[in-house]
Amino acid sequence: MADQLYLSLWYPNFRFQSLPAALTGVMRQFAVIARDGDAKSEFGRVAAASVYPIDWTESPIYQRIYVNDERAQESADTEGSKIENAVAEATEQLHEDQAYEFEMQWMLWVPEVAGELDTIWRLEPAKVRIIGFGPDFDDNSYEQNGHIRVDFGLDSPWVLEDEDVDAEAAKYIKENVEKLLAFTLSVEKHCGISSRLLWTESGEPLAEKLIARLQRLN
Repeated sequence: MADQLYLSLWYPNFRFQSLPAALTGVMRQFAVIARDGDAKSEFGRVAAASVYPIDWTESPIYQRIYVNDERAQESADTEGSKIENAVAEATEQLHEDQAYEFEMQWMLWVPEVAGELDTIWRLEPAKVRIIGFGPDFDDNSYEQNGHIRVDFGLDSPWVLEDEDVDAEAAKYIKENVEKLLAFTLSVEKHCGISSRLLWTESGEPLAEKLIARLQRLN
């Protein structure tokens, strides 16, 4: 059964005032992987930003949706969707009981059933949410979730049951796993974190499982 996939990040001697810079650093690393060499790609920009007070049951007190298509390339909205600008606007008023969420996208291979038996793999945009937690948000949940948490959505693009994996599927799963690991290792190398954890909502750490998956697909 598909499970929600997260990457939690902790920083040494973390100060709340440094959260915007930490968010910007993680989002920049994501943009490098998401762009895949295309500097003008919309996948290097922020698609949406929200700020939640107190806990996740509350409605956002700030929300902005950005337009990043070709028609908006020269607009102020596209300028605002640059990582630095989007983070600066959403975190202009930092409060310790708030969470700051930024939505970005990258391309992943996704299986699509065609007919009764055939499966067609398509390269589709996939949402990723990068969230920075205030120390008082949701009863200090940052201790478990990380100072920053990356929400990748369901883990199905990376982990499929063995019986579903033929030679063609293996190729696409391998590309997805390599992209996920490339981002994780890039954050570890460039963002000054003290620890990280790749995990699912069910509580299962996935680092070893993904490495094992790659070894089986080689």
